[in-house]
This record gives sequence, C-alpha cells and structure tokens, in this order.
Amino acid sequence: MKKRDSFNNKWGFILACIGSAVGMGNIWMFPTRVSMYGGGSYLIPYFIFVALIGFTGVIGEMSFGRATRSGPVGAFGYACGTKGKKKLGELIGLIPVLGALAMAIGYTVVMGWILKYMVGTFTGSTLAPSATEDFGAAFGSMATTFGNNVWQIVALLIGIAILMFGVGHGIEKANKIMMPLFFILFVILGVYIAFQPGAIDGYKYIFRVEPKALADPSTWIFALGQAFFSLSVAGNGTLIYGSYLPDKENIPAAAGRVALFDTLAAILAALVIIPAMATTGARLNQGGPGLMFIFLPALFKSMPGGNIIAIIFFVAVFMAGLSSLINLYEAPIATLEEKLGLGRKACCTLIAAIALVVSLCIQGIVSGWMDVLSIYICPLGAGLAGIMYFWICGNKYVEAQINTGRGKKFTEKFFPICKYIYCPVCILVLILGIILGGIG
Repeated sequence: MKKRDSFNNKWGFILACIGSAVGMGNIWMFPTRVSMYGGGSYLIPYFIFVALIGFTGVIGEMSFGRATRSGPVGAFGYACGTKGKKKLGELIGLIPVLGALAMAIGYTVVMGWILKYMVGTFTGSTLAPSATEDFGAAFGSMATTFGNNVWQIVALLIGIAILMFGVGHGIEKANKIMMPLFFILFVILGVYIAFQPGAIDGYKYIFRVEPKALADPSTWIFALGQAFFSLSVAGNGTLIYGSYLPDKENIPAAAGRVALFDTLAAILAALVIIPAMATTGARLNQGGPGLMFIFLPALFKSMPGGNIIAIIFFVAVFMAGLSSLINLYEAPIATLEEKLGLGRKACCTLIAAIALVVSLCIQGIVSGWMDVLSIYICPLGAGLAGIMYFWICGNKYVEAQINTGRGKKFTEKFFPICKYIYCPVCILVLILGIILGGIG
C-alpha cells in the first residue's frame, strides 16, 4: 500500500493551518467589523468566540482527520460505518469537499485580483489612478465577466504547482516561507503607520469600549461569524490537514497555536488599516473588495512612501491568500487520490482544469457565489463534521483520539462542550447567516 503523505514536523503543520486560517477575512473584514461595532466592544466577544471555536471545532476537526487518516468522505464514512451506513456517510462527506472546491474556485478569482494589484505595485499601475473614483473604475473594469483572465490563470497555476509537490514538500514548505513573511511584512507596516500623524486616533478607536455597542446583539452576532469563518471550521480544510498528522502530535496544543496566530494576524491587520485611515480623518465603514482594491490604494497613494507601503501590503496579502487557496484545493485533490487511486499530479491537473473553466466563467458573479458558500455550505460542513464526530462516533472514541500524543489527559469538559454547545453553534451560524444575509 502506498505510504500516505504527511507533514515533516510540528511547526510545518501549524504554519500550514495558520495559513489556511489567515485570509481575506482577517484583512478586509476584521478591521471593518472592529471599526463598525465599537472597537474593544467588538474585540471582547470576538476573543470569547475564538476561544470557544478554537477549543472545540478546530481541535475536533484536526483529531477527526487524524483518527481516520482521511478527508471528509472517508471520515464521515467511518463515522456512519459504525452504524452500518458507511456509503451514506461518504455521500454526506462530499458536501464539505464540494464546498471546499467551490470556495477555492471563487477564491481563485480574488487571487487573480490580488496578483494583478501586487504586480502593479512594482510597475506603478496599481497606484496610477488620480482619485478614489478612478480607483473604483479601475477595479470595476477588472471585476467583471472575463475581466482578469491572465492574472487569474497565473494565480491558479501557482497554487496548483505548490500542491503538485504534495504535503511535505509543497504545502508545508510554501507555508514555512509565506506565513513568517506575512507576519514580518505586516509588522513593518504597523511600525510605519504608528509614526504617521493622526495614527493615535486609530488606536484609540480600536481599543475603546462602548457599553452600548457591547450590549448590542449585532456586535455579538458578527463577532461570532468572524471567529467562526476566520478559524476555517467547515469540515474540510482543517480536517484534511489533521489527517496528515502523526499520532505523537498534541492536537489541543497545536489548535491553540493556530487560534492564537490567526487572531494575531487579524489584530495586525486592524492595527495597520484603521490607524492608516485615521491619518486622513476617514472612518472605516466598508469592508470587502472595496476596501482592499479601492480605498486602500487611494490611501497609500496619498501617504509618504506610498509606493513602498503598497508593495509590502499586497505582497503580504498575496501570501495570506495563497496559503488559504492551497488549503481549499487540498480537500478535493486528496479525495480524488483516496477514492480514484490516481496519482497526485493527475488529481491536481483534473481539479485545475475544472477550476480554470468555472473560475473564468464566474468572474462577474463571484461575490454572490462566495456569499452562498459562506452562508450555507461552510457552517453546514462544520456542523456535519461536528455531528459525525461528537454525536455518532461518541465520547470514548473522541476522548481516545484527543488524548493521543498528550502526556496529560485533556479536560473531560471537552466532549460535552463540543456536543452540546459547539454543534448547536454551527446550526446557529447557519440560521443567522440565512436570516441576515451572511455574518462571516
């Protein structure tokens, strides 16, 4: 039997998981939410939910993957197989796998935008427009049907090329470069912004606590959504990475590090973007692509040394996006390897061909595409993984897997909290997303 690929060491795995978690939500959504929902008033519930989901969902998906040495299809099949329903479990496992592929395809469109803007910071085209309206027009002409074909194809090829080298020599090595570089570049940006006139107002804005905002249910709802989606619990990426772990790995400790560094990435983004906006007296009240591709380039152009700042920013963003992209593609690629018995390169080529065609066709509707996935598929995948592991596999199985690789037994509160709090939270995120049109 062919030996299954795996991570070479603990930090390779942790950096890969951090890479999967650190993405556009940390950069173009978290600072906006902090700004809109009362700064520190938002951070308090956000930290609470990060601790909850990191302690439950992240640990659960990692250990579920390691226990079954498989992606969602095999893991769900094993769980249902204990009840004599293996085929049903494998069929249900296709939901998070197809969700990961669809999310990766949408993310490929965004990565095409980022790559174009990153290269444009070196050539001068990214900061060429003269007014905010012109920046908006430039982005609008790109973010249309077949509006960015070449850069999107190149972004896809870069991601697939890394994946073709496998887990240890591809995903792990890439993240060992990209994640440290991301944090270093954002620290540099943070230090630079700190010395700009008016930045202090941004820091005051971030860390203030408004009792009214803290009492507002919306603050808690959107903090939950941000934490949930930022930690990448969706029954696919974290689970598949966990399947490559050896039994000697202490999963609760690894999950804690992932949650910590993902939170640090989000805080770093807020400490860069909000004070930068404050230097011009602007208030950050719009997130998403508009923030990254319209307002920030316009802001960078108005700042001293703006060209250099733009280069550092978009290189860092590209690193964060690429690490998330390869995580999303890994689940469907690994599933093809497991179920069809094809070689790694053949599976990567097949998935790339599907992604190429679909991603080129959805450029004009990618926002709606990603909304549907984040509202319905991601929380559904996380909830299904939670039900399979905590409700179907049961207490004894879960405790045995959690304590594998640990010198000291993990808290007995873990299982009931996961079963009776985390699983209902996944359902709550799904319901709230449907009602409010998305909370992630």
